[in-house]
Amino acid sequence: MDAGEYSFRKMNGLGNDFVVLDSRARALALAPEIVRVIADRKEGIGCDQLIALEPSDKADVFMRIWNADGGEVEACGNAARCVAAVIATEQGRSQVSIETEDQMLGAAVGGDGNVTIDMGVPRLAWDEIPLAEPFHDTSRIELQAGPIDAPVLHSPGAVNVGNPHALFFVEDTEAIDLAGIGPMLECHPLFPERANISLVQVMSPDHLKVRTWERGAGLTRACGTAACASAVAAVRRDLAGRKVTVSLPGGDLVIEWREADGHVLMTGPYELDFEGTLPASLLAPAGV
Repeated sequence: MDAGEYSFRKMNGLGNDFVVLDSRARALALAPEIVRVIADRKEGIGCDQLIALEPSDKADVFMRIWNADGGEVEACGNAARCVAAVIATEQGRSQVSIETEDQMLGAAVGGDGNVTIDMGVPRLAWDEIPLAEPFHDTSRIELQAGPIDAPVLHSPGAVNVGNPHALFFVEDTEAIDLAGIGPMLECHPLFPERANISLVQVMSPDHLKVRTWERGAGLTRACGTAACASAVAAVRRDLAGRKVTVSLPGGDLVIEWREADGHVLMTGPYELDFEGTLPASLLAPAGV
């Protein structure tokens, strides 16, 4: 690898794909426009999120996350599984820890190709999600899309699992034009930090079907934090048990909202697609 080049891994979790840059040895500053170039599926490598591995004083690695639009975000559950697999392979052990912008994640990498991430305790208070106005009960907030007398969507649950989510329970996730409604709801004034918008269909008490419009990325084949948030929202409405299979367009995750300590556990696969390098002309080290 030439001086100034950065190695990357192209990885995915259930089709939610990432460019993973290792900047632990050399600090890297990425402007939003550079993130957009790398994430572009026609001109760049193409990805939903760009991930940078950085040193951490508190965990095995720090995971920095940008969405495809160049905006930095706090959490990505599918990326956490990919990063956990990378670090576990490097260190030769199955238990690793990941620091993100606002939380510490524990991970257990199994020999079957699955990774379990401890996503911590979901935030349910209106000012922790956050919402722009107080709601005593965030399991069902006042928000709708469509005609006031016949809304297409209404009364979502609101949950923060590292980032804000609005979860609309529907009879059929395929019957809603999420690509049309998602951008409007993502940027609704009720969500000062924008929000991930999901449609949740309860198939049975232990099985949910979910489609997600991800803030800054659009329709996604899988959103790990949305799967977690959907499970939490379903439990809060007495629609599901505390351990469910969540079926996403890209595949299934197993989510458990543990009653003993309130932590959310997410289990699912990861894949390494290929490896490569990015040219020095595209990337500038921090401070340059």
